[in-house]
Amino acid sequence: MEALVIAAIICAVYMAWNIGANDVANSMADAVGSKSISIFWAVVLAGIFNFLGAVLVGGNVTDTVRKGIIDTQAFSEDPYTLAYGMVCAILAAAIALNVASYFGFPVSTTHAIVGGIVGFGILQAGISHIHWGTFSKIVASWFLSPVAGGVSAFFIFKLISRHILSVENPMTAARKGIPICAFFTFCILVLATIYKGLKNLHLNLNAPKAISFAIAGGLTAAGIYYLILNRRKMGGAKQLSWDEQLGKVEKNFALLVVITSSTVAFAHGANDVANAVGPLAAVVEIVKTGTVPGQVPVSLWILMLGGFGIAAGLACFGYRVMKMVGTKITDITPSRGVAADIGGMATVLVCSKLGLPISTTHTLVGAIIGVGLARGITGINRKIVGSIFVSWLATVPLAALLTIVLYLIGDWLIF
Repeated sequence: MEALVIAAIICAVYMAWNIGANDVANSMADAVGSKSISIFWAVVLAGIFNFLGAVLVGGNVTDTVRKGIIDTQAFSEDPYTLAYGMVCAILAAAIALNVASYFGFPVSTTHAIVGGIVGFGILQAGISHIHWGTFSKIVASWFLSPVAGGVSAFFIFKLISRHILSVENPMTAARKGIPICAFFTFCILVLATIYKGLKNLHLNLNAPKAISFAIAGGLTAAGIYYLILNRRKMGGAKQLSWDEQLGKVEKNFALLVVITSSTVAFAHGANDVANAVGPLAAVVEIVKTGTVPGQVPVSLWILMLGGFGIAAGLACFGYRVMKMVGTKITDITPSRGVAADIGGMATVLVCSKLGLPISTTHTLVGAIIGVGLARGITGINRKIVGSIFVSWLATVPLAALLTIVLYLIGDWLIF
């Protein structure tokens, strides 16, 4: 049984590596694509914030089987079969993510691990033990996430364009407009962090307190930005050409897009580390107790293992997804990046609170497509968008098929 735990650790680190290469890298795509930050510093910041999110608030407990996809009671008499199946599922999911990352396609790590578990569940427990209602919600997120994120980002960028970028004197308009953008940006980021990124700390803040914190954070950010813009004399540059003014305005959006992207990386670390370490924690608990628990404790060493794995994957392979999402879907400027991040995070926040199925990766990609569509259909690379959507559809069945193959090969070699 020690060999099973060792295999689970290796597969979990490999899975974490691929989460970093794909999901966390995707979170910094706006900042990189808008040239607000270099890939090197994007990797550094994302690595730091992801590790903090994973280790500090990555969760004290996790479900035995992610997202309740299969009925664990089917394995109550043979828990080691479940443990072995979890190892195969996480390895299959990691391979599927590795393939996607190699080609630069941003896919959902949650969908990958769910696909692996579905494949194992069908093989060993049967179709009747798959919770198809839960699975259908995940399928629905393929469509809900990018559409909701795209629509939100589309209208946010239209507002920024209409009131700041397209006026006669953009720098004068930015003096009032950018602090307002900062206010809403930090309101959403604080709420998203409290409700999503810090959910595992069980702060149990009620809505009025959470909103109060968000408003305070937004007002503070708006005040700081207002002082900065006044110091830079953003209102007194009518002697500059319109293009020169627009360039200066975009530079003032750059810091916002770096902040929003870093926050998204923190949220990814806090939430998606469970996709790597959750199955590992389950295997460790099964081997220790010989039973199938409903929820299992996640030790600090397991969270740190996941955090380091994600950071390593981001550093080694993350640039591929950053380039694909940040430069090949549409031309990203700092203002478009801010609109995409605000729209994406707002969508994730609202849908999460409403209990609607949502994928953070799909939502953020949809938001980038939305800001591209704000310039018309020619504003996006339809071939790239089509390829990304195909990769989304292929994630679950590919992971499921790989899990079945790995399980059968392992079963033949071992037994």
